[in-house]
Amino acid sequence: MKFVLSVILAFLVSMSGTAMAQEKHVVEIVTMNLKDGVSAEAFAKVDKALEDQHVSKQPGFVSRETAINGRQWLVIVHWKSAAAAQASMDSFADAPAASEFMSMIDASTMTMTRYDLVIR
Repeated sequence: MKFVLSVILAFLVSMSGTAMAQEKHVVEIVTMNLKDGVSAEAFAKVDKALEDQHVSKQPGFVSRETAINGRQWLVIVHWKSAAAAQASMDSFADAPAASEFMSMIDASTMTMTRYDLVIR
């Protein structure tokens, strides 16, 4: 669990330079690889539980998609603002499904980037 918290803290520190004052819709892109021995079917259930029990209940949540390419997973989350995305990240470690989710991925391969949505 200490490792999981250090990974989350690293994400929070990396996001500290993001302009949080903006109230633009945000697209959050997360990629990660599964640990050896973790099946896509098992992870898909845990990923869905994390979405249903935590992410989708966060203020400012718009939508979430998950895709797979071999052992690499892609998660796209739409938020109403950067502040909403950050608040969700701040509460992630306390989510019951988070520890199981983190236990199934190779945290060293996890990346997260946020983008301001361009309105056309």
